Amino acid sequence: MVSHTESSNADRTLTTGSLSDHFLIAMPGMQDQNFAHSVTYICDHSESGAMGLVLNNTMPITLGEIFQQMDLEDESDLGGQPVMAGGPVQVERGFVIHNDRQEWQSTLRIAEDVSLSASRDILEALAKGAGPTHFVTALGYAGWEAGQLEKEIAANSWLTVPADRHVLFHTPAEQRWAAAARQLGFDLNLISSTAGHA
Repeated sequence: MVSHTESSNADRTLTTGSLSDHFLIAMPGMQDQNFAHSVTYICDHSESGAMGLVLNNTMPITLGEIFQQMDLEDESDLGGQPVMAGGPVQVERGFVIHNDRQEWQSTLRIAEDVSLSASRDILEALAKGAGPTHFVTALGYAGWEAGQLEKEIAANSWLTVPADRHVLFHTPAEQRWAAAARQLGFDLNLISSTAGHA
């Protein structure tokens, strides 16, 4: 696993104050059911807005069913992998967060060791067993307009923490919210949902 200090050189390319390659952890009082008890991986964040994928809302379909819909034969035994509901925007569109440095037809480099791809070729590679070793697939994404995410953070809707690769790629979906919150050093379940501002 690459430590945050080792990958900090990639951060120099980010916009000042950017939350790209960070986890957005929903506070216990989050009312929006799309994001209640969620952890979202921020893929892109700039003055024009933000985009991320929810990592712990499992859909009632598997990667194998997506392969079938795309007429891809599963030669990889990855068909049982869960698919995340990445967010309420473009829910028919697929995304893959992955750890390899290969460039696919539609790839956004998020950090030195994490990319986001949204093209058919990466799914074809996964079906053949030739894709990335570590990955998360999702349908849909979460999006924020310019300044919206900053306002929500200021209103205590979210906590932020640098993304941990173990949580991202090696922690079961149902454990990711608590695991991401543990990086902050406390149990979010102990925080009142009506916490006021200091």
